[in-house]
Amino acid sequence: MAQQITLKLEAAEDSHSALQRHPALAGATTREQHQLVSIYYDTGRMALRRAGILLRLRKHGASWQQTIKRQDDSDGGLTRRPEWQAPYLNHFDFSHVDDAELREWLQRDKIAGRITAIFETNVRRTVWQIDRGPGSRILAKLDRGWIASSGRRETISELELQLLSGSVDSLYALALELAQRQPLPPLLLSKAERGYRLFHDTPRQPVKAGRVPIDAQDAPLAAFRLIALDCLSHLQLNHAGAARSDDAEYVHQMRVATRRLRAAMRMFGPVLPDGFAGQLVPPMRELMRALGQARDLDVLMAEIVAPVADALPDEPRLTDLASAITNRLYDARNAIRHSLRQPAYGQLLLTAASLLQSAPFIEAPGAADETPSLLQFADRRLRRLLKKVLELAAAARAESPPSLHELRIGIKRLRYAIEFFDPMIPGKSGANVIRRLAGLQEELGQLNDLASAGTLLMVCAGRDPHLREAVTLIGGWHGPRHAALLDDIPDKLKRIRGLELPRLA
Repeated sequence: MAQQITLKLEAAEDSHSALQRHPALAGATTREQHQLVSIYYDTGRMALRRAGILLRLRKHGASWQQTIKRQDDSDGGLTRRPEWQAPYLNHFDFSHVDDAELREWLQRDKIAGRITAIFETNVRRTVWQIDRGPGSRILAKLDRGWIASSGRRETISELELQLLSGSVDSLYALALELAQRQPLPPLLLSKAERGYRLFHDTPRQPVKAGRVPIDAQDAPLAAFRLIALDCLSHLQLNHAGAARSDDAEYVHQMRVATRRLRAAMRMFGPVLPDGFAGQLVPPMRELMRALGQARDLDVLMAEIVAPVADALPDEPRLTDLASAITNRLYDARNAIRHSLRQPAYGQLLLTAASLLQSAPFIEAPGAADETPSLLQFADRRLRRLLKKVLELAAAARAESPPSLHELRIGIKRLRYAIEFFDPMIPGKSGANVIRRLAGLQEELGQLNDLASAGTLLMVCAGRDPHLREAVTLIGGWHGPRHAALLDDIPDKLKRIRGLELPRLA
């Protein structure tokens, strides 16, 4: 058995020529090219996939090689997994697998006797062997081709860095060096995952945040690492949709992912190493600015303009204003696509991942003994966030939109924190508080959207009196709802004053 450590990066199809001219690759020790045909297998019930096992045949010249892989550990594109390889002699043979439990499982009749081809890949691979110094050697593999299953096909365009010797730091150092000129964000979906999606014809859809598997026994820094990696995955799993689709939910989920990561960095600030936030916050702000502009226009169109246009379908001024907003929205989405194609986006993700894969986040045994327990840390931070929310609620006034906006932000940060620590909260008390906070956040968000809509509508209307009349129409139509929301502010503030934290365990 050998353990394979790789870092997969997404490479734009039009970037291959420039990438191959990069000095780090041009100065490689060796360079080879291969045409690789691979066939992936599973049972009809997907038993291998459910068990985290990958079975593949790959053609080498006139012969075939059998490979078995087990997905043991994958973090933000960095994968560590054992693999077993052997020549394929016209039948599957698992006798060389030195993991007895796995070998016996594969040899069972209901597994070995039911294996069938699921999907196929065909790529042109260029391989460079790169020596990064004494004891450090990396294979860079640039793949271009396709993956096919059940009559469906997708292109493959990716760069894989495989560590032959040395530290994981050297993988990220090389990736960041290559990413100075090309957009090379980490690639989370493997060829196998994409193949299975093709086989099942699984539609691409926006991905929401998951539940982070932290434990009360974790050190605070280890818990932050898990949360941050989850936020980065949440961001990157929506990247392709935001870059290629007009579905506004992809942009929204990317924005949520960056906000969650920023909230986690604030909450865990006391235990984060010096300089960590300084390396990530500036590029995160640039990304959040681009995402925010598109999201604000999406909300303006869907929540503010569309209801009025539906109620007054024969009003040409509303139609013209909606067209002006739509043009700005398309420009904002194009700006996001442009940002996501820039090297800076990949550099942000790679920098964050590289920091999280090194000390002090990867702790030696016993290194966490001197730090407070996660339970103690979480309790202190949640109480501090609740205290801040109560202070903001005490200062909030219905006639002061900025004070209500600040309160909404405080509620959102408290909600994110409870979501992060939810695995440490027994029963449904955490979910109940999260729902309550989400409701308050949504109600205050509606008020904020209405309060800020006027300024953005006037920007979209410009100096056109025809369009400015439409803005007046919209303001009048939403007036009763705005007044009702304002009238409900005292009740909201009362509900906030009654907030209690769920018990941690």
